Amino acid sequence: MPMFDKSNLKKLLSENYPLLSILIGVVLVSVAIGPFQNGDTEWEFQAATGVIKWGMPYVNNFGNMMDQPPLGFYIEALFFKIFGASADIGVILVTLFGIGSTILVYKIGKVLYSKTTGLFAAALFALTPWQLVLSRTFLIDAQCLFLSLLCLFVGISATRKDSLKLSMVSGILFAAALLTKLYAVFILIPLVMFYILYRPKNLKRTFSWLGAFFLPAIVFVFLWYQVISGQGMLSIFSHGDFSNPNYSEVVPSYFFAINFLGDYGLGWFFIAAAALSLGVYLFRRKQFSNILLFDLICLTIIIAVVSVNTFLGAGLNLKSPYNNAIKFDYQVLPFFSLLAASLAGKCLSLVKSAKTASKHIKLLLFLVALTGLVLLGTTILFNMQTAQQLATSDYLLFRVERSIDVGYSLFNPDPIGNNVLLRGAQYLGFAFVLSGLLVASRHKLWNSFKPMRRWIEKKNALPIKGKEILQG
Repeated sequence: MPMFDKSNLKKLLSENYPLLSILIGVVLVSVAIGPFQNGDTEWEFQAATGVIKWGMPYVNNFGNMMDQPPLGFYIEALFFKIFGASADIGVILVTLFGIGSTILVYKIGKVLYSKTTGLFAAALFALTPWQLVLSRTFLIDAQCLFLSLLCLFVGISATRKDSLKLSMVSGILFAAALLTKLYAVFILIPLVMFYILYRPKNLKRTFSWLGAFFLPAIVFVFLWYQVISGQGMLSIFSHGDFSNPNYSEVVPSYFFAINFLGDYGLGWFFIAAAALSLGVYLFRRKQFSNILLFDLICLTIIIAVVSVNTFLGAGLNLKSPYNNAIKFDYQVLPFFSLLAASLAGKCLSLVKSAKTASKHIKLLLFLVALTGLVLLGTTILFNMQTAQQLATSDYLLFRVERSIDVGYSLFNPDPIGNNVLLRGAQYLGFAFVLSGLLVASRHKLWNSFKPMRRWIEKKNALPIKGKEILQG
């Protein structure tokens, strides 16, 4: 008897189609965007090829060490050795890390919330202008985010299974992320919060977990900075990002990070969806008490990362944190996606609970649920529209001040213009993403809104005869 007959294959495709369609769609959309370039991409390309030439991430000449942790450049160098060293080949690697991060956002959302939330989070994350650009730009940020999310996913599994071995694996992944970029330190926030809830019950076990997790990072950081490169342990804090001030004529606003998030990184619809998701929880705390920790984790890391970026850029008047909010706040993107995506499940739950509510509360619950679902749909459609604009632009500037040209700039040497084939691939990608979301949520949407349809029929506000009319 064959292991996979037609029924098994059909079931396998049915169960995995939503995620596969999102991934296929994102690949098609990404093909039409970028690759983007600037001085940073050239600098990092030199560091990766320096590993090939001299075995160390030197730039321009021998002995001029790149002022970033090294692992990302060694990964890129290995990829170059296999497939050839060019900027376009490097962007393929970055895009693969971006796709990996999309899968991990889905997995984390599924574990913490539900499969539906995971799928919506993956779609929101992958189609956000922020992610689309950085996953098509030869920078180490996408690598760092992928390793950070993988560390979090394994860490959650380790805590839930009370596995010391998985805790050490998570620690090794954290060390890898930290040796790719220091921003990985923010992933400790959700890990610690999750651990506090599910922590071992005795002090000895707690110290064992801490040792298993942090020992790899301590060892690897020491080996690189003290032994291999000879820079010294303190050089990890000597990056130019933390020493170069803004130009004298620039006066940073304390809202620069918020400006970037709303105007360029996420979009205001995305932020509104995340805010409404929190509002729904506050409105029905008892109903959603089981996901309080997960909403709190997302909110805490968002506030922490944005606050640190604001303090560095405006409080300390540092040039790089101020201009490069697109990179300094990148770690919050998955958690904005999870928080906003959880609105889908919350809205469906509100509709389900409305059948036992009073008349006025029932109407309010229906309106909130409908508003939330429309807001999520609008966010996805807005991201699609922005993706089309990105594909046709030869120059991007992610401003942090609305009135002046200050921010992170990128060039696209080959925008799609009127290329019918690439535009077609982009539209097909959008269709794949939307089909995956619809297939995943069709039954829940239909079942959840049965009470709403019955209530409307009873009130004769809108005559609906049943499922056959909607299908017709």
